[in-house]
Amino acid sequence: QVQLVESGGGSVQAGGSLRLSCSASGFPLIRSCMAWFRQAPGQAREEVATIDSDDVATYIESVKGRFTASRDNAKNTVYLEMNSLKPEDAAMYYCASGSVSPCDVLVVAAHPDQVLEDWGKGTQVTISS
Repeated sequence: QVQLVESGGGSVQAGGSLRLSCSASGFPLIRSCMAWFRQAPGQAREEVATIDSDDVATYIESVKGRFTASRDNAKNTVYLEMNSLKPEDAAMYYCASGSVSPCDVLVVAAHPDQVLEDWGKGTQVTISS
């Protein structure tokens, strides 16, 4: 059974940092395109980043230079390092996996529910100004 479990969320002040983790079980992470999404209350779900099996990551413009996606295939875990956090980064953050190619944030964002097969339940990120 495939399962994705996010962790690492919390409450930080603006300018602070958090490192989110997404642990996978039931399938080998190494073969998957992994994506990070977020959704704030009352707002649409937004893709944040993708990382492919070659550790190539892509990001939306608003997080470029601040967020870094990485993966540890030995631990079957992907990470999202978030620095210089802003109040607008506050949201529930989700990870998802799929076989989409290319594993690119724009490609995945076009049809996320069609190309991503499994989703975690999310971890909450709260930013205080």
